[in-house]
Order: sequence, then structure tokens, then C-alpha cells
Amino acid sequence: MSLPFWCIFISALLIFLAKAPVARAMQQEAGAYDNRLPRNQQARLTGFGARALAAHLNSFEAFPLFAVGVLMAHVSDTQGPWVDGLAVLFVIARVLYLLCYWADWHWQRSLVWGVGLLCSLLLMLSPLL
Repeated sequence: MSLPFWCIFISALLIFLAKAPVARAMQQEAGAYDNRLPRNQQARLTGFGARALAAHLNSFEAFPLFAVGVLMAHVSDTQGPWVDGLAVLFVIARVLYLLCYWADWHWQRSLVWGVGLLCSLLLMLSPLL
């Protein structure tokens, strides 16, 4: 499996890794995780819990664009250090994004979000480069 494909796999795992702090915050919020109505419980989260939920949801939003970028590069037989580097940089940016969101570093979070978005867009354009 190619490095960009591994990066898609890791990015998918990050979505679920980002859920762990949300579950912890939900448990702390009410003393137990409400598995019957988790979305209602999530709506009550504040502070760290609300940021963790937002980071988790943003992971779902960022993933398709990145996956499409990698797949566009793959189907056009575009490969090499440029594509590999963009895929790895996206994963690094997403890890940093989660850490910045959890730490409430808002401008740093926006900066690494932009890096991740740029990686996805450049992967889509990689057949032209």
C-alpha cells in the first residue's frame, strides 16, 4: 500500500481518536456516558468538551476532501515525493489541529487547518503539476 493510502487510513483513525476526549467529557459532564441520547448530552458540553466535539466533527469534514485528493493523484498516476509529502503533511496538520483545538489555541488551530486544506487542494491539483 502506498504512503498516501496509509495517510488516508491514519486520517480515518484520527476521526475516531478525536472521539475519545468527547466521550470522556460526556462522562464527566453527567457522571456517565448517555448511550441512549449521546447527541443531547454532547449539546450540553462546554469548555474543553465542546472544543473536543468540534474537533471531532471537523475531522469528519476534512477527511473526504483529503481522501479525494489522494485518490485523484492515484487515478491520474501522479506519484512521488510531492504527493507523499503532501499526504504526510496533511496528517501532521490534522494531529496538530486536534491538539490546538483541545488546548484552545484558536489562531494556531486556524493556521494548521489552512495547511491541511492546502494539502488537500494541492493533491487534487497534483496531476497538473
